[in-house]
Amino acid sequence: LPILLRAEATAGASLPRQTILLGDSLTLWFPAQLLPGHRSWLNQGISGENSRGLLTRLNLLDHNTPDTIFMMIGINDLIWGGADADLVGNIRAAVQYLKTSHPQAQIVVQSILPHGGPEATWEGRDRLLRVTPQRIVGINSQIKQIASDNGVTYLNLYPLFVNGEGYLRPDLTTDGLHLNGNGYLVWLTALAMVAER
Repeated sequence: LPILLRAEATAGASLPRQTILLGDSLTLWFPAQLLPGHRSWLNQGISGENSRGLLTRLNLLDHNTPDTIFMMIGINDLIWGGADADLVGNIRAAVQYLKTSHPQAQIVVQSILPHGGPEATWEGRDRLLRVTPQRIVGINSQIKQIASDNGVTYLNLYPLFVNGEGYLRPDLTTDGLHLNGNGYLVWLTALAMVAER
């Protein structure tokens, strides 16, 4: 898989107005036809990716010159029992790496989305239920601080996806973890607002 990602990154290295998406399956499955025009989009999402995995493959993009980099990572760390401090540390290191490697780029760190909680039908629902809404909110506040400390953009998607109980809105998800078409349209609106700056 890294070989494929490297090949994609290399092929897209000289594309104009290059915009890179980094993340896990939520990013990977972003419908390409929804992405705003007037840009060259390079989707580098990997299903099941965690923050450590993302951090270790950022060098695949060293030869790219993107205008914008969108990064969302963290829910898999939480689902699989990772420590909050490790997740936050990896996100901080990833932001710093991207800033150093791509000083010309606008770097956008996105919040972790809520999950469906008791209404989730995803096969790992029991693991989802161990990740409280309060924990996600707390980590998102730390991600916001990382963005502020490093002079990058924080895109807080969480309020757009959460219901009154602190869980992922049922109308935006297929299984309480992954997004449906409506969910991607909501995300698209937020992406487009940042991408047009």
